[in-house]
Amino acid sequence: MSARNRELFALIPVALLLIGGFAAVFIARSDQIGDLSLIYGAYFFALCLAAHAFLRFRLPYADPYLFPLCALLAAFGLVMIYRIDDGFALNQASVFVLGLIAFCGTILLLRDYSVLERYRYLIALGGIVLLMAPRLPGIGAQANGAYLGLSIGPINFQPSELAKIAIVIFLASYLAERRELLSVAARRFVGLTIPPLKHFGPLLLVWGAAMVLLVFTRDLGSSIMFFGAFLAMLYVATNRFSYVLIGLGMFLLGSYLLGSSIEHVQERFDIWMDPFAPKSPEGAGQVQQSLFAQADGGLFGTGLGDSLLKLPGPFFPESCQTGFPECGSILPAPHTDFIYAVIVSELGLFGACGVILCYALIAARGFKTAIMVPDGFSKLLAAGLTTVFVLQAFVIIGGVTKVIPLTGVTLPFISFGGSSVIANMVLVALLLQISDRARRPRAGSSPVTGTEEGLAL
Repeated sequence: MSARNRELFALIPVALLLIGGFAAVFIARSDQIGDLSLIYGAYFFALCLAAHAFLRFRLPYADPYLFPLCALLAAFGLVMIYRIDDGFALNQASVFVLGLIAFCGTILLLRDYSVLERYRYLIALGGIVLLMAPRLPGIGAQANGAYLGLSIGPINFQPSELAKIAIVIFLASYLAERRELLSVAARRFVGLTIPPLKHFGPLLLVWGAAMVLLVFTRDLGSSIMFFGAFLAMLYVATNRFSYVLIGLGMFLLGSYLLGSSIEHVQERFDIWMDPFAPKSPEGAGQVQQSLFAQADGGLFGTGLGDSLLKLPGPFFPESCQTGFPECGSILPAPHTDFIYAVIVSELGLFGACGVILCYALIAARGFKTAIMVPDGFSKLLAAGLTTVFVLQAFVIIGGVTKVIPLTGVTLPFISFGGSSVIANMVLVALLLQISDRARRPRAGSSPVTGTEEGLAL
């Protein structure tokens, strides 16, 4: 079976999941089921089918599982957001259509993605401007102490979502050119391989950029994403684990020093260490309610619409000041930052593990593409895009489950957010272009067989 046929058949259970999810929400709301779930499922499948037809024509050898996995997450996100608020779900569905347009536009207009390598400094400059834009007066928007978004009239978006792609493109191009210099013989010191000091320049530059980002935007999540992606790409380029250890130490030291002087970051760390402290900072209640909601889900969950988050909203009833669960939802931002807590509460630990498995499979497909593609820029670009995508999921899931301090990034394809969906669709389009080049048959070779592709993750 060809790659595109496998992709087509993989989209069928995605549509069935969407139909079943909407049907469960309808039953929870009114104890009745109509044909709306079938209509929604048909619309979603038609959109995915159009994107599949485009891929069949433009990228016939691309990875057959990346797009269905992303569509699965998007379908699951639509069901969860509709369960919370049908107005948000309508907006998210519209944004998904725009994301598919951006997805196809990226593949159509960027016929040869290697051209990005020639404009790396312009792309890097654009990424830095996007990262710093939320601090501009008049258009910058502050949320929960961090500067994350831009507000221009009716348009609101998070520029860091597009900036992450720009920064990865720059790093992939830079490291592909300098990988030989960075891989020179190193010295031994206390059992570790220490590279010469003159090659610490790139590491210090990106470390400094991450710290500046942390200072000016107070966005710990984006700092973790960018610096983590850089360390992963540096390891792929040089195969030296010592760089990773040194980079981690520098980031932890810088975060501690800056966190001690920035009140917002210090509060996040205090909440992370003990959200139930008697004098916990303002905002600790968010993590508390998140942990309560997840504990209520158990292994199998309470079912869609049956958790402590009542249907329908509002999220904070005016008549309710205390009381849990009688007052309805007291979980803040259940459609964005804490949507993973809603998933665990209603689908249990097994449902949450299913979501994590989807992200793990996307990571496997992305890193497999990085291994298969022959040229250095493509290899680093695939590894970087995959890393920043998976790190984004880790940062928000880890924050909600109190593994790391809570940050304000979105859960890719699941959380409500237009800029996140569009940027991640562009990211997936680039990964598919790289995978098409990696799997395209060359002179004297044959394309990947169905058996080999089916067995390998």
